[in-house]
Amino acid sequence: MFQGYTQETVDFMWGIRFNNERGWFLEHKQQYQTQLLEPTRALGEQVYEGVQAMLPREPLMLKTSRIYRDARRLFGRGPYKDHLWFCVRTGDKDWTGRPTFYFEIAPDYYSYGMGFWQAPAELMEAFRRDLQAHPAKFEKLVRGFEKQDIFTLNGDSYARSKGEISDRLRPWFQKKSITLSHELPLDEKIFHPELAEEILENFKMLVPFYKYFAGLCASVTHGQQREEI
Repeated sequence: MFQGYTQETVDFMWGIRFNNERGWFLEHKQQYQTQLLEPTRALGEQVYEGVQAMLPREPLMLKTSRIYRDARRLFGRGPYKDHLWFCVRTGDKDWTGRPTFYFEIAPDYYSYGMGFWQAPAELMEAFRRDLQAHPAKFEKLVRGFEKQDIFTLNGDSYARSKGEISDRLRPWFQKKSITLSHELPLDEKIFHPELAEEILENFKMLVPFYKYFAGLCASVTHGQQREEI
């Protein structure tokens, strides 16, 4: 059960940001394990159980990130990340192109929400076709989204118009990928167990979007399989 992060959690993340080398990390590895990794795993397990209860038919799994960067992709950066995240997702090989719930904590912010890391172009094309063919279905979701002030719509957009659509749906229609996120500077909430309950309560708003995009992914996959037969 998640009991909250501590000031030592924050101190470690700032420390690794400004001392990103092996010697410093080894000296503070115990702090990393007990103050950052363990509470993140505990929070992840609690959030996973709650999301699984909301979506009992989904084959969900919990994935917690590593602090170690891929040595092949350092690009001049240090070998360690200064942040940690977990996600609740299905086990598909192409999971980065499927709707995924996530939480991330860094030295100066924390964030959570739902979205795609790398939405395939064919999926977003199917999304636009569905919006044009059945606008009322997604407009209902968008109207509900517009009434809340927790999550914001994020993701890169096309500069040129992708087609005709209503003003309400256009910000969604133009996206290359979609993330519904809530980001805050570190505050007192991260130090308390109630953070897990708040995340789950807010995730309830995103479940209809998860179901919509999961269904869209399934239809695209089914169409691809039919073409292969």
